[in-house]
Amino acid sequence: MAIALTAFTAILISSFWLYKGFKIAFDLLDTKDADLSSKLKEFVFHRRRSKEELPLLVALGGGTGLSSLLKGLKEVDVKLTAVVTVTDDGGSSGRLRKDLQILPPGDIRNCIVALSRSESLLSRLFQYRFTEGGEIEGHSLGNLFIAAMTGVVGDFTSAVREVSNILAIKGSVVPVTSDNVQLKAVFEDGSEMVGETAICEVKKRIAKMSLLPESPAPNQEALSAIDDANMIVLGPGSLYTSVIPNLLIDDIAKAVSKARAHKAYICNVMTQPGETDGYGAYEHVRALLDHV
Repeated sequence: MAIALTAFTAILISSFWLYKGFKIAFDLLDTKDADLSSKLKEFVFHRRRSKEELPLLVALGGGTGLSSLLKGLKEVDVKLTAVVTVTDDGGSSGRLRKDLQILPPGDIRNCIVALSRSESLLSRLFQYRFTEGGEIEGHSLGNLFIAAMTGVVGDFTSAVREVSNILAIKGSVVPVTSDNVQLKAVFEDGSEMVGETAICEVKKRIAKMSLLPESPAPNQEALSAIDDANMIVLGPGSLYTSVIPNLLIDDIAKAVSKARAHKAYICNVMTQPGETDGYGAYEHVRALLDHV
C-alpha cells in the first residue's frame, strides 16, 4: 500500500511539472513576436547558459577550514572547484593511507559533503564514524567508500570524481596532487619533523615547510581550474598544514601567481598554539610569501 501511494504521488508531481512545462511552451507559441524561435531557444537553454556564465571560484586549502567555507560558498551563484591538500596522516585517513597506499580521503570527504546540495541521508551516512567493530572502529563510512571506489576505478582522483557524482555536489573537489606526499617542517630551533600529525603535536614555531618528495606532480584538473578562475581563495585553515602545503607544489604556486583572477586570503581569527602564537594578519601573509 505504501509503495503504491508513493508511486501515485510521484506520478502526480511529474504530471504537474510536465503540464507546467507545456503551458509555458504553448504560451510562447501564442505570442505574436516575430522572433519566436529565439524565445523558445531562450526558454529551453536558459538554465544551461546561466550555468556556463557563472564565474568560477577556486578555493585552496584543507582541514575543517575549507569545508566550512564551502558550505557557505555553495549558496552563492558561482561555479566552485575545491583544490584540497593531501598531507593528512592521522586518524582514519592515516590508517587507510598506510594500509591501502592511497591518498588520505578525510579532507576530500568533508569537502564533498560540504558541497552536497542538501543535508541528505546519504551525506549524513558519509560522515558516520564507526565507534566499535574491531578493524573498522574509528573509520568513517565516507573514507571507506572513497577507498573502495579507488579500488574499483583504479585511481584516487577518478574515485573522488565518481563519489562527487553520486552525492550530486555543487562544483567539484580535486586533490592538489596524485602523489603520496608528506609534510616536513624545520623549526626555528633547527630541529626537523616529518608528518602532519607529528608536526602539529610538537607545537613549536615553524621556520620552513616542504614536501617529501620535493617535486610532486600537480593535478592537471587543479591547474586548469586555477587558470580559468575568476577568483582564487586561500584559507581559512591551519596556515602551515592546510594552506601552505598546496603552494609547496611549484606548478600550483606559479599558476596562482600568473592567474588573472582576483585573489583573496582568509586569515584565521585565532592563532594556533606554538605554530602561530603572536601572529597578526601581516605575519600570516608574510609566511605565505616566504614559502612561494
